[in-house]
Amino acid sequence: MKKKILILLLSLSFMACGELQQVINQLPQEGTGISNLEIAQGLREALNMGIEKQVSKLTMTDGFYKNDLVKILLPEELQKVDKTLRDVGLGSLADEGLKVLNRAAEDAVGEATPIFIDAVRNITFSDAKNILMGNDDAATQYLTNATHTALYDKFNPVIKNSFQKVGADEIWNNLITRYNGLPLTKKVNPDLTDYVTNQALDGVYTMIAVEEKEIRTKVASRTTDLLRKIFTLQD
Repeated sequence: MKKKILILLLSLSFMACGELQQVINQLPQEGTGISNLEIAQGLREALNMGIEKQVSKLTMTDGFYKNDLVKILLPEELQKVDKTLRDVGLGSLADEGLKVLNRAAEDAVGEATPIFIDAVRNITFSDAKNILMGNDDAATQYLTNATHTALYDKFNPVIKNSFQKVGADEIWNNLITRYNGLPLTKKVNPDLTDYVTNQALDGVYTMIAVEEKEIRTKVASRTTDLLRKIFTLQD
């Protein structure tokens, strides 16, 4: 303690107030008793809670389809397909086409949840304290940047399989065939597997971020001793 006081007194003789504050900030902080390892463990726990409490909702029927935060809409090149089919009285077919895209995502997330759990378990936070003190979705953004490419490669075949399981392939083949058969329309053949894979991943990260924000902003959402301990630092 004497050493710290001496440093501060010497600093007063040659530093402006802003520079003095920088010195203070760099001094060891006493009383927190929280290590960087504990912070990293707490961030992993928060992300796991996002999977358990929020991502699990996506696996239920209408988990994507009736959730405005993550509902998968048609890609831009297919919006004209949707409009044209509705204009010619095929609105029910268009609705079914949209629904099965979301059904495929719901099915795939259920199968792929262990992938996300493993990703969180193995994630290495390069600067856990900065993430803790960051934005309301800082840990989720870190997870996204660290895992998106690898998870896409694992998730894509799951989505492809889910398309077949929920009948999306057959429905969309019929839908596109009907559209391409209309006069004066430009034929389309989109890669829906790639599109839904990215949309499903975005939906998962979105829901994890929802839970992270809950934990950061609502003390009642910190349901373990570790969460209460580390997130007190950012209050």
